[in-house]
Amino acid sequence: MADAKQQPQQATAAAATGVWKTVKPFVNGGASGMLATCVIQPIDMVKVKIQLGEGSALQVTKNMLANEGVVSFYKGLSAGLLRQATYTTARLGSFRVLTNKAIEKNDGKPLPLVQKAFIGLTAGAIGACVGSPADLALIRMQADSTLPVAQRRNYKNAFHALYRIIADEGVLALWKGAGPTVVRAMALNMGMLASYDQSVELFRDKLGAGEVSTVLGASAVSGFFASACSLPFDYVKTQIQKMQPDASGKYPYTGSLDCAMKTFKSGGPFKFYTGFPVYCVRIAPHVMMTWIFLNQIQKFEKQLGI
Repeated sequence: MADAKQQPQQATAAAATGVWKTVKPFVNGGASGMLATCVIQPIDMVKVKIQLGEGSALQVTKNMLANEGVVSFYKGLSAGLLRQATYTTARLGSFRVLTNKAIEKNDGKPLPLVQKAFIGLTAGAIGACVGSPADLALIRMQADSTLPVAQRRNYKNAFHALYRIIADEGVLALWKGAGPTVVRAMALNMGMLASYDQSVELFRDKLGAGEVSTVLGASAVSGFFASACSLPFDYVKTQIQKMQPDASGKYPYTGSLDCAMKTFKSGGPFKFYTGFPVYCVRIAPHVMMTWIFLNQIQKFEKQLGI
């Protein structure tokens, strides 16, 4: 009788373990990204305002403090957290799952850089498709204060922004600018994820660095490559998502390609790298803290035996 009662319990426990093993990379990735966002949000806010042409990092910071106070640096935090809960959960989780499966097929050997880059591209596309609505809400909330009072949307939080977008523009409007968002995410994750794994192997296996040095060094390298690969696409994406129609109802750009061409003609290739120092300063620490938080979460889970 006792054995008969234990069998269903063991089956349930095994099923729960299997489910947790499947969702674990996604939960860990999302949690680490959300924690990092809480720290990086002020820098991200400054970066967006620089891209919108409000001046240098110092000028933007002074104006924000003078006009709206410290709270202005955290405007759009709810959308940022929602974005991490969707975008980062999907991209880091899928990257780890795809990487583990690829390593299994490679007889446990490290993957070549090209294959890591391809997996990063795939993970970025998956994450961007899932997180595009939250990303749109984040950009609009951050850009709202730069608009004339009559044109401001005055979203209260991320969920209010999503509700208003659906009510005013339709469900499909949630994926407005999704094309450049996906392309930018693919470029960013190719640079970030592939270079991180490659750098970990370099620092840990070839240079013999310790755990902390490996994580810091590898995340710094991946942060730089993520910034360099993605900023041009991020610039176009931001311009598309924040554009407003003129009095006749015409938008300044017909699409991402039109935006890129007009930007190139007006400012040359370096126009796409407007705000690169701040963008790099924002991306690199976020990457570093994401990986550090992820490692700490994984350590904690090992201690708990889960």
